[in-house]
Amino acid sequence: MIERYSRKKLKTIWEDYNKYSIWLDIELAAAEAMEKLKIIPKGVAKKVKSKAKINVKRISDIEDKVKHDVIAFLTSIAEKSGKEARYLHKGMTSSDVLDTCFNLQLKQSGEILLQDIDELLKSIKKQAIKHKFTLCIGRSHGIHAEPITFGLKMLTFYQEFLRNKKRLENAIKEISTCAISGAVGTFANVDPRVESYVAKKLKLHVEPVSTQIIPRDRHAHFFSTLGIIASSIERFAVEIRHLQRTEVLEVEEFFEKKQKGSSAMPHKKNPILSENLTGLARLIRSSVVPALENVALWHERDISHSAVERNIGPDSTIALDFALCRLSNVVKGLNVYPKNMMKNLNITNGIFFSQRVLIELTTVGFTREEAYKIVQKNAMKSWNNNSSFYENIANDKNIANKIPVNKLKKLFNLGYHTKKINIIFKRSLKK
Repeated sequence: MIERYSRKKLKTIWEDYNKYSIWLDIELAAAEAMEKLKIIPKGVAKKVKSKAKINVKRISDIEDKVKHDVIAFLTSIAEKSGKEARYLHKGMTSSDVLDTCFNLQLKQSGEILLQDIDELLKSIKKQAIKHKFTLCIGRSHGIHAEPITFGLKMLTFYQEFLRNKKRLENAIKEISTCAISGAVGTFANVDPRVESYVAKKLKLHVEPVSTQIIPRDRHAHFFSTLGIIASSIERFAVEIRHLQRTEVLEVEEFFEKKQKGSSAMPHKKNPILSENLTGLARLIRSSVVPALENVALWHERDISHSAVERNIGPDSTIALDFALCRLSNVVKGLNVYPKNMMKNLNITNGIFFSQRVLIELTTVGFTREEAYKIVQKNAMKSWNNNSSFYENIANDKNIANKIPVNKLKKLFNLGYHTKKINIIFKRSLKK
């Protein structure tokens, strides 16, 4: 992932130095287990650990010649560690190191992403509570429907990201496995107790049945989860973009004092952060299909998954980390305009009360079909003539004969649409 969309904490997980450090931890843990089982001489792990040095450039130079990254790594470690290094990797295969490391990197990345979601949840919750009863129009198909509150709109995103947090927790658990089972996964050349020791040391779970690799359905689950989270980010971003349109302007991204919106038009304040989040979501989701296709490998292994994972592992996690943090900051600094919300709510002259009138007409004797026809006729009159829906309803003889004026006025009460908001908040924010 390019620097522009990278945060250091997560990016570091995918740097070569950290990767090789994890490889060394795996090899040393395996050596410790073999020592305890008296498979190799005692003290090997300690001696190698004291002498080994991670030299990224040297490993790269060796790999250029041998065309194998794990062999290059082991050769580099042996150059500094001496004769004890010959006991490293005993009975193991490259995938034992590569897959266990990759899963650990995904786990580490996932734990940072969980922290990001927690921060985002705090930001959303604060806005939801602040605007619990801030009235705005609800829209379906992009068209005015009935009143809601901006707080309720925020609460839908709060709940969605709670679900995303749970999904990610499950995905991290799914991916947190270790395989030290040797060629084709039979343990022919390595004791299963070595695998158990390494897994415990690295805080992973033993992969119950590996082939020569850890099964890729686990990874497909992980990357699919990242894709779902990205889609939730996009849904939020698109909502902000729609609400910031000039003719709507119910919310607006914060605009810094010295910020400029357009090279040509000095008046512009564009929702660039939300637009950027939409783009990042597309990028993150693009890793899902390759991850799914990686599940079907040949027999006990091939390496068609390798190049894919070397790219989507860092790129998707780093991009999602950046996107979650950016969205959290957007929500924190969001400018909310209740006056514009009320203005927009009133531009249709009250026709959003149509369902309320419809229901009342059915209770005073009209069939639903009759009531619908009467209400729709008056609503369309208000829409076409820019006239008051209440006045049209009040002047309709069919209605006046059935509903007295004092009762009719009560049907046009905005409080009717917010009377259950507390119930929704209570069940959504309960621990």
